[in-house]
Amino acid sequence: MSRHFNITGSPLTLDQIAQILQQGQSLALSSAASQRIDSCRDYLDHKVSTSDTPVYGVNTGFGSLCDRSISADKLEQLQVNLVRSHACGTGNAVPQDIVRLMLLLKVQALSYGHSGVQRVTVERLIDLFNHQVLPVVYEQGSLGASGDLSPLAHLCLPLLGEGQVTYKGAVRHTQEVYQELGLSPVALRSKEGLALLNGTQYMNAFGVYLCMKAFHLSRVCDITGAISLDAFDGRLEPFHPLVHAVRPHPWQQETAQNIRNILDGSQIISRHKDHVQDPYSFRTIPQVHGASKEAIHHAAAVIFREANAVTDNPTVFPDEDLIISAGNFHGQPLALVLDYLAIGLAELGSISERRTYQLLSGKRGLPDFLVANPGLNSGFMIPQYTAASIVSQNKQLCTPASVDTIDSSQGQEDHVSMGANGANKALKVAENLEKIVAIELFNAAQALEFRKPLKSSELIQKIIKQYRTRVPFLENDQTMYPHIRNSISFIQSMDTEIPQR
Repeated sequence: MSRHFNITGSPLTLDQIAQILQQGQSLALSSAASQRIDSCRDYLDHKVSTSDTPVYGVNTGFGSLCDRSISADKLEQLQVNLVRSHACGTGNAVPQDIVRLMLLLKVQALSYGHSGVQRVTVERLIDLFNHQVLPVVYEQGSLGASGDLSPLAHLCLPLLGEGQVTYKGAVRHTQEVYQELGLSPVALRSKEGLALLNGTQYMNAFGVYLCMKAFHLSRVCDITGAISLDAFDGRLEPFHPLVHAVRPHPWQQETAQNIRNILDGSQIISRHKDHVQDPYSFRTIPQVHGASKEAIHHAAAVIFREANAVTDNPTVFPDEDLIISAGNFHGQPLALVLDYLAIGLAELGSISERRTYQLLSGKRGLPDFLVANPGLNSGFMIPQYTAASIVSQNKQLCTPASVDTIDSSQGQEDHVSMGANGANKALKVAENLEKIVAIELFNAAQALEFRKPLKSSELIQKIIKQYRTRVPFLENDQTMYPHIRNSISFIQSMDTEIPQR
């Protein structure tokens, strides 16, 4: 696999982005992308020098100051002032993987040649990415409407040699790192600050990161749900293909097939059952998991459409001799699907916790709280409490951000998406889901031991064997939090390939 990735302006895919991040690929502009950027910049310079027509953000102020003209000798200072004044973030620092995605997505958006930036500006963003000089960006400050103004200002302050960056594990001033690497600040020209700060790359980076996590977690939930079903001595009939053929939701059908494949060959699932039905948390895995997968796939389609879009303002069309001030920076498309994605992930956690609860109930030959001597031992009583508390928090976090708006910039920006807040919440929901399903696996693996000498499927036996290298079977009470932590680590790196039969 190449250690180098060319930004051409062709659409980025989830697989490409995952490879860039996971394999440490460096970025470079293709010759075609470089030519588009240069041509757009040349057109903009010519237009500004030969026309007295006001162009928003190029020779005017910003926001409600759009009617204030700026003289030609102040155009560069206008852009520097914009970046400095908008760096108003607060709260926790954004995870470094998401900052890397922000840099990648900003380079992709600028590569189309509709933003009027200098090529050196884009190349400096690439330098930051390639050297892993990651700007310190804060999670609070964006309304998600004029783009992600504040977070993108923090992302781009280092272009001026200002702000802080994380380099080799330490937070340092940008200028110090530039001196070490032989880099110099970029002298911004007209419109560049606006092109850098307008855009949805904060929300979008969270969305891409969440997609990678959500697709993995949805498969983890299928596998863990199947283990719980077998440990609970559940029935396989609810997963019969005929059931799902008459309600033809594709992800419901896929989930039912996944469960059948995971459990193929299990002695437990195939034995005679005295009970006629299972609780909904087992019986409706295809319907609930499938609906969440529908949300994940829909969100991903919107998120990757946005990842391959031009979202700054104004938009420059050199071939048509047009500079158009409009609203592609508005984050509403992302805001809505980030809320939807959070709800879908929260529901995977909600049904997971219910399965955990059922496994502890002392039914179907399982001991109370999954220990051989309950009473003296509390067993797995309290991990379920932990899962329940996290599920409750997810329900609170799923109050949609996208239905809110607050007036800003003296009424010029009178409807905002709040998509950045939605992004922050959705990431927390995804991280919470990891914890919830890790607790389910902790319980399900324990419960499965009580089904011996009967064996589960070959796939499940393999997964449990791997799991036991990190998390032991508990004969008696132990301190639980290290085991939960190890269970979380296990599912984060878990092989989720499900054989097709």
